[in-house]
Amino acid sequence: MTPNYSNKIYGVPYENERVLASYAAYSLNEDERLRSSSGGVFILLAKKTLAEGGVVYGVRMSEDCRRAIFARVDNEEELSYLMGSKYLQAIIGDTLFDVKRDLDKGRRVLFTGTACQINGLKNFLKKDYENLFCVDVICHGVPSPKLWELYVQDLENRHSSKLCKVNFRSKEKGRKDFKVHVIGENYKEMFVSKDKDPFMQMFLNDYCLRPSCYNCVVKTNKRSDLTIADFWGIENVAPEMNDGKGTSLVIIRTPNGKCLFDEVKDTMTTKEVTYEEGVKNNPSDYKSATKPKERAAFFADMNDFNLIKMKSKYTKRKRPKIRRFMKKIISKVFFTKKKLGKRTNNTYGTLLTFNSKDD
Repeated sequence: MTPNYSNKIYGVPYENERVLASYAAYSLNEDERLRSSSGGVFILLAKKTLAEGGVVYGVRMSEDCRRAIFARVDNEEELSYLMGSKYLQAIIGDTLFDVKRDLDKGRRVLFTGTACQINGLKNFLKKDYENLFCVDVICHGVPSPKLWELYVQDLENRHSSKLCKVNFRSKEKGRKDFKVHVIGENYKEMFVSKDKDPFMQMFLNDYCLRPSCYNCVVKTNKRSDLTIADFWGIENVAPEMNDGKGTSLVIIRTPNGKCLFDEVKDTMTTKEVTYEEGVKNNPSDYKSATKPKERAAFFADMNDFNLIKMKSKYTKRKRPKIRRFMKKIISKVFFTKKKLGKRTNNTYGTLLTFNSKDD
């Protein structure tokens, strides 16, 4: 298949990018799909790797939920820790040395991370390995760890409990925002939709990203074999693939990536799409975030404000224009029955679990 370039449609430089094929996909294992951020493609790739005697490298949260860290997994029991998006920069530690050690021993390695982390791994290795498979996730940018620390401290102070688990991409249905549910002795949960979560709003509005994320040099030079992401806009591209349980976008970039995808293809429902259709509503694959003019003030305020003040200043929702507002109302009136029960990939929230037991 001829590589699919996007520069004609989007006007962005894409000369270094190879795209062999793109798919909408989701796992046939409904339980794993529902526990995944989107369509459950990662867990299928990971389980196949382990079945071949390989190891999987990915990102998990630390026990205190303060950090995201790279982890090496060689058994299915621990794969669940690597599932789901983590909107923090992962601490890589000695991971690159561990990857090289496994590769030199001839073990198959699945390495998952952001495109810049994969490019860094490839630069570190200095040569190609046939037993290395790299999968990147489309990255919006890396938020400030200090903002996350403020967020967690505020939560723990308000609930007099320690945060012990966080799911940034929960698919919970019927939950009321900020309502606490007791789920067992000493444990309670709280769900917050992304539209009301102050951390997610400051992140998605680009206030808190690293300077390099506003001019990401790897956007047009990804060295991964596969790219996976949410399929934003799936309801318009392939409505038959939108059942409200999550759908992934899979971009195949190398022959190695095609082989990996083909190995698990019979465990998924798939539909081939064009690259342009896949990224139309997810331009972060090829385009850096725009730096807000308030960014400098935002970071200055983080040194002086608590989360309540930050939320008040930086998460005020803009009033919609009349035309857009009326279009939304009309859509609700005439298409409610048609869309009832359907949840697109952008209807998610953060599920937080607290432990109120005294240490």
